[in-house]
Amino acid sequence: MDDFTRKFNVVSAGVDTREVLSTVYEALRMKGYNPVNQIVGYILSEDPTYITNYNGARSLMCRLDRDELLQELLTAYLNK
Repeated sequence: MDDFTRKFNVVSAGVDTREVLSTVYEALRMKGYNPVNQIVGYILSEDPTYITNYNGARSLMCRLDRDELLQELLTAYLNK
């Protein structure tokens, strides 16, 4: 077992995370799902079936890098 901490860097792919999440959130809400539960399920499992195809939400969500998404969410949470 290593006794050092590994450094993890996320490289942005140029996707507007806030815009994608807003679009996916709205699509899930419009289809009657609980958007927070569905997005958390996707983040934890990387199973795209948690996200509806409605309005292209699933393909949008799959463009986001999960590591980058988690990093941004944690940063936003800690900055509030």
